[in-house]
Amino acid sequence: MKSGKCGSSGTIALAFEGDCVTLPIQSILPVRALGSSVKSSRKYRQIKTSVREVGLVEPPVIARAPVQGGAFLLLDGHIRIEILKDLGIEQVECLVSTDDEAFTYNKRVSRLAPIQEHRMILRAIERGVSEEKIAAALDLNPSSIRRKARLLDGICEEAVAILKDKPCTSAVFEILRKMKALRQIEASELLVNANNYSLAYVSAILAGTPQAQLVETTKPKRLKGVTPEAMARMERELARLQEGITSIQETYGQNHLQLTVIKRYLAKLLGNARVVRHLMQYRPEFLSEFQSIAEMTSTLPTAAE
Repeated sequence: MKSGKCGSSGTIALAFEGDCVTLPIQSILPVRALGSSVKSSRKYRQIKTSVREVGLVEPPVIARAPVQGGAFLLLDGHIRIEILKDLGIEQVECLVSTDDEAFTYNKRVSRLAPIQEHRMILRAIERGVSEEKIAAALDLNPSSIRRKARLLDGICEEAVAILKDKPCTSAVFEILRKMKALRQIEASELLVNANNYSLAYVSAILAGTPQAQLVETTKPKRLKGVTPEAMARMERELARLQEGITSIQETYGQNHLQLTVIKRYLAKLLGNARVVRHLMQYRPEFLSEFQSIAEMTSTLPTAAE
């Protein structure tokens, strides 16, 4: 959630009014309609159960309607407001935004990563909230809460730090748990570098993990549809991939700095008309390449590459 913005005078303008306000729900105007299937969705049921069991955790965000006096525009919390109506609640406490960002507000909201959810559940249990009550609030089975509470059992701290804000499912951690600590770290880095947290990808990493780097070193790896010969080949290919990634990481910072300096130098050089005429006459192929480098908006590879 944003905290403020710079005004034209250089001062920091507050993003919200200083106090929350309690309003009749009828005075809050939604800026979009909920789809017909929303109320039958699992997400809707989870939020409704949570509101009924523990109350509204996050207040809706509103903005004062510029035309209709006494009315407010709903920026964030359409489902929560609809649930409150379903439960017969007539008033709600809201945060008041200082500007109307109805079309972009939700893009600024950070979603909860599985590790963060795990820590919140553990914190609630430590404070005496029962697993059954947490399950009821999240509309889950108590067994699911227990699995989420044990999410990081057997995962080393370094791997947790790498994946703490990543969208890894519990199945990913189940597979990481089969690896020794050092291999967990390597696998986590591979997931982040590839920006791929799918079960298929982490299973491929497991298939390419040498037996000695597994927790159960004497138990052969068995993956459906993968022969021992294919596993051995995957181990070799994954080892080469890791060596390549390590090599790139060692030189990336220096190469990026050099390319940035070269880009700025070429841009300055091409600002000289005499230099441009000389290149056009004697080295036109150099001119086109220099122009491409100088006009680069990013030093990162494009998606097509």
